[in-house]
Amino acid sequence: MQITFLGTSSGVPTRSRNVSAIAFRLPQKAEVWLFDCGEGTQHQFQRSELKVSQLRRIFVTHMHGDHIFGLMGLLASCGLAGNVERIDIYGPPKLNEYLTTCARYSQTHFSYPIKVHTVVPGTVYEDDEFIVRCAPLKHRVPAFGYRVEEKDRAGHFKVEKAKALGIPPGPLYGQLKRGEWVTLPDGRKINGATLCGPLQPGRKFAYCTDTIFCDSAVELAQGVDLLIHEATFAHQDAQLAYDRLHSTSTMAAQVALAAQVKQLMMTHFSPRYAPGNSLQLDDLLAEAQAIFPNTQMARDFLTYEVPRDGAESEN
Repeated sequence: MQITFLGTSSGVPTRSRNVSAIAFRLPQKAEVWLFDCGEGTQHQFQRSELKVSQLRRIFVTHMHGDHIFGLMGLLASCGLAGNVERIDIYGPPKLNEYLTTCARYSQTHFSYPIKVHTVVPGTVYEDDEFIVRCAPLKHRVPAFGYRVEEKDRAGHFKVEKAKALGIPPGPLYGQLKRGEWVTLPDGRKINGATLCGPLQPGRKFAYCTDTIFCDSAVELAQGVDLLIHEATFAHQDAQLAYDRLHSTSTMAAQVALAAQVKQLMMTHFSPRYAPGNSLQLDDLLAEAQAIFPNTQMARDFLTYEVPRDGAESEN
């Protein structure tokens, strides 16, 4: 589970931060999933080590421009590259209408299939390895947070023990690795679970932006390894947060604490906290850490590997 932040500013880009986009890389599937796609996201792809040819799914939180203005440019570029198989896009009502209108007036014709899925609370996607759920957040327009869960995996397969039992390598090993019962040619029945180590729990992360503090964000993030949560404003600017239905750094930390997450990564920062101003982003970090110590601050091109053992990994 590798996550790269492609945009961490709110509203407008700055010299060092683009607007919202987060890439989820799945090396085992050679796929990239994208969460939000603010203006300039395709440029951020070019500046990163991600491959746009591996883009398969895009999950949109809501219809504000700093989260969707990069969609058409990115999709058009994927078509010109000619090496994208298919892209599925998930998001709120009106997303399909928006993309259809953009394509019509720009006369953009895609050379690959695109499918837009209008999400409702609950499961929005599932395959053999992952399940993606969404829940409504509290913002000025319909907005959704997403939770991605990696399914539990069988423990390490004990090859030497299998060989000692006289089990020949081949298709049977695959069944045993999955914990299934198999019948050997000599009639013996073997329980694959006895040849595997402890179950490996799947990793989980949640993405919550844009929203003010709300119970549904806490429920969505419950027990995740990583919570990515907006922190547009400092605590002293809480009235702005209430007026605009955004979160402060302390609200993000309160969600993390209530949901008992392992790691909080704050993002979506207002440009008002730029270096040289009376309040800066380090102040927001200190505010959050006072409530939830295991808090970090995202930056553009930060890559975070969600660990299995609880040890953080980033570069």
